[in-house]
Amino acid sequence: MLLKFVFPLLFAAMLTSAFAKEAAPVAADPVAEARLVKLSSELRCLVCQNQTIADSNAELAVDLRNEIREKIQTGMSDAEIKDFMVARYGDFVLYRPPVKNTTLVLWIGPFLLLAVGGGILVFNLRRRRHAGADPELSHDDQALAESLLHTDSTKETT
Repeated sequence: MLLKFVFPLLFAAMLTSAFAKEAAPVAADPVAEARLVKLSSELRCLVCQNQTIADSNAELAVDLRNEIREKIQTGMSDAEIKDFMVARYGDFVLYRPPVKNTTLVLWIGPFLLLAVGGGILVFNLRRRRHAGADPELSHDDQALAESLLHTDSTKETT
């Protein structure tokens, strides 16, 4: 009877550690920490590439957050920190890259693909509509079809 209560209790105790998270560092300056959160949500993790450095737990993301924290403590503005990161890692580090000649494909590419796909869809639908229409029979073909239908109906009645 004691085992009925001990095993579920032990199981629940093991599960609590599975949902534990790493504690966020306590900020001495909440304003600086808010700037850090804002900046780290605008920069891409170079390891994960589909996450911001605020969302990533990769070692590089942790290092970048610490570096941003140091830059904030030295008195750099948000724009200066972003410029530093872009100079060091390129435009790829920005989660929303600026519109330039080098990033124009990133901004226009999805719309071009959508337009090309829509054009192909319209072309195929028009072609299918014209191909699906019943072709006109010539007078000779019409007469042949009627004679075949007439001979089939006379065979069924006999």
